[in-house]
Amino acid sequence: MIRKIKLKIKKLLRGGCTVEELRKLGATIGDDVEIWTDKIDRGHAFLLEIGNRVTISDARILLHDASTKRFIGYSRVGRVVIGSDVFIGADAIILPGITIGNNVVIGAGAVVTRDIPDNSIVVGNPGRVIRTTDNFIEKNQKGMEKHPVFTTYWANKTIEEKQEMKKALKDCMGYDV
Repeated sequence: MIRKIKLKIKKLLRGGCTVEELRKLGATIGDDVEIWTDKIDRGHAFLLEIGNRVTISDARILLHDASTKRFIGYSRVGRVVIGSDVFIGADAIILPGITIGNNVVIGAGAVVTRDIPDNSIVVGNPGRVIRTTDNFIEKNQKGMEKHPVFTTYWANKTIEEKQEMKKALKDCMGYDV
């Protein structure tokens, strides 16, 4: 009983679908998955498969396309398969029938209209691969050598640390734990 209350409070505070809710609706979801959106098609959740270590920010995942229903009486439906070690950015849209490989970053606002291979960074509308995950990691590791790096988790920052961070990021980007 207490666990159910905690889950409901957690959902209200953070918004979105819970992993537990989607599993109950038939989705296959791995371990260490964070879902920060309520824009996942619950009616067809059984068509969704998510690997391990996946973060879905405030994105939309469509498992059906109702645009055909008015004309032919049926909605188009398709599975969405998301591999492991995937990050899906805010306002990204994943269309039905898509497979996203392992070690992939889908950038904010990207519209994924075709399958994405392993080790890809995807941006744009329509979403396109712009580099490999290895290139992305290397670029950002080099960026950490030149730009400010902040080692206190955002929820634990003091007022002074927040002010220091704001000042340090006046004319550049930085990196936060």
